[in-house]
Amino acid sequence: MLKPDADFNEEIRVTEPFLPALAEFLPYLQRIWETKWLTNSGAMSAQLEHALCAYLGVEHLGLLANGTLALMVALKALDLSGEVITTPYTFVATPHALRWAGVQPVFVDIAPRTLTLDPARIEAAITPRTTAIMPVHCYGNRCDVEAIGAIAERHGLKVVYDAAHAFAVCDGAGSLMRHGDLSVLSFHATKVFSTIEGGAIVCRDAAMLQRIKRLRNFGLADEETVTDVGINGKMNEVCAAFGLFQLAHVTEVLAKLRGLYKSYRSALQDVEGIRCLEPYGQEQANHGFFPVLVETTYPLTRDALYAALCDAGVHARRYFFPLVTTFPMYADHTSAARANLPVAHAISEQVLCLPIFAAMTHAQQTQVVEVIRHPWRHRSRQP
Repeated sequence: MLKPDADFNEEIRVTEPFLPALAEFLPYLQRIWETKWLTNSGAMSAQLEHALCAYLGVEHLGLLANGTLALMVALKALDLSGEVITTPYTFVATPHALRWAGVQPVFVDIAPRTLTLDPARIEAAITPRTTAIMPVHCYGNRCDVEAIGAIAERHGLKVVYDAAHAFAVCDGAGSLMRHGDLSVLSFHATKVFSTIEGGAIVCRDAAMLQRIKRLRNFGLADEETVTDVGINGKMNEVCAAFGLFQLAHVTEVLAKLRGLYKSYRSALQDVEGIRCLEPYGQEQANHGFFPVLVETTYPLTRDALYAALCDAGVHARRYFFPLVTTFPMYADHTSAARANLPVAHAISEQVLCLPIFAAMTHAQQTQVVEVIRHPWRHRSRQP
């Protein structure tokens, strides 16, 4: 541990991309330079799709340029319309993708243990216009897939999982990606596995994969035939090469994150008013986030602790705050009312995601913990 009165000079980001030696990446770039193939489903993209299927234990996966486009293409691939039930406790890309698809998001509260969509509240939100459910595996926590699947089957609804946080996460029977009609991944630079910008859709059969591939490429079936109103959502070869480069190190990354996760829990377990969230349904977790709840017994409010961390050069994140339902494009919908979402609001006003990334040092983590354990020594301003 650092001394309690240590002066901190280092800025600590909430996350950082894992970047091994640049020399390791150069052979991938050399192959691209040799082929002169930069985009349009080249060898790197094909190789990455195959490698990800093998790593994740899935049969069918299509790459896209980013996770938001992957959500948009997934919705289009299922021809969704009307209303889709989703969570308010998510990044704004989730409801934005629905709106871009011409679909009305209907918000349902989260379960306090998992912070994922509460199945007990879903059926009351179903109307004749409901066509699907779009839950989020928040922080990699497994949604109640059995209950959600049963509800969807009873009402003839599709299920699209936003699995942006769930890369490599498994429950007792395998990858979380096997649940639902489609699962959507993000490979953004902030994720545990990154292609710089990128995403993917995991689907159940080859026919759906072909539809996804047409939709990500303007709806082209061949050079002369357009079968769908598609989009330009293809991943380029440099990003795919970066993904292959990253995948070679992902076991190392996950191991380092696991160590940091255990260290945080050990260091914070006796801090009154700081509650470390329990993982749920993760036989294998990726530890891409370390959220805590700042409760009333802690000497500072959540926002005051956030400010103290900022003053000490620690960039934590109130993730997810504010809720997406407070933004003007969603706030006017009945389902967005605060009274309808008491758990989501309560968690949103307490949560703080602490810095965690594979290259994080012991000294950096100690700096974060020191501010939380002794916040008054670092509190120079009010939020």
